[in-house]
Amino acid sequence: MLTINEIFKSIQGESSYTGRPCIFIRLTGCNLRCSWCDTEYAFYEGQPKSVKDIMDAIEPLGVPLVEITGGEPLLQEEVYDLMDVLLAKNYEVLLETGGGVSVAKVPERVIKILDIKCPGSGEDAKNLWDNLDHLNPHDEVKFVLADRADYEWSRDVLQRRDIHQKVQVLFSPVYDTLGLKELAAWVLDDNLPVRVQTQLHKIIWGKDAIGV
Repeated sequence: MLTINEIFKSIQGESSYTGRPCIFIRLTGCNLRCSWCDTEYAFYEGQPKSVKDIMDAIEPLGVPLVEITGGEPLLQEEVYDLMDVLLAKNYEVLLETGGGVSVAKVPERVIKILDIKCPGSGEDAKNLWDNLDHLNPHDEVKFVLADRADYEWSRDVLQRRDIHQKVQVLFSPVYDTLGLKELAAWVLDDNLPVRVQTQLHKIIWGKDAIGV
């Protein structure tokens, strides 16, 4: 059984898949406590569901893109069974993971969106850098930036590790903390090979909306 916080259909709000209809499967539990976290309700709240229960819930929604998220979804071992079943049913599967748990066992066809935690999150010491060795060309790496210090740190990590040579890199400002225009200006000044993004779902439904 998996402990599931919520299952819902919405518009994909982050990553290069932004704007596409997507089914979200949010798992309960997280090993991190980022300072800017917007899903604290997923730390503890949830209901036990089997993989069959989950599939029965999502199949009537009629959307081929599914994101498994959290919390930290890789803390629950049965998530790998869920990924296998989704792939067998020909879903396009995204995995949003916080970067503090190994992604080595994630099926190759799953599209990993791997966070690298910046100092502003308070959790940068928990980054598992070996995760970068398990990325495929279709995967993505995301930096969530709270301020200029986070930007400079991320820029240095990007250049030192050549992450942009392997996968697409996303720079996303903490909503209502760092201005999107300010971040865009920094990226343009440095000609960084990254995609600037924001949280589209918060623009559409508001920053405090849940289940959309």
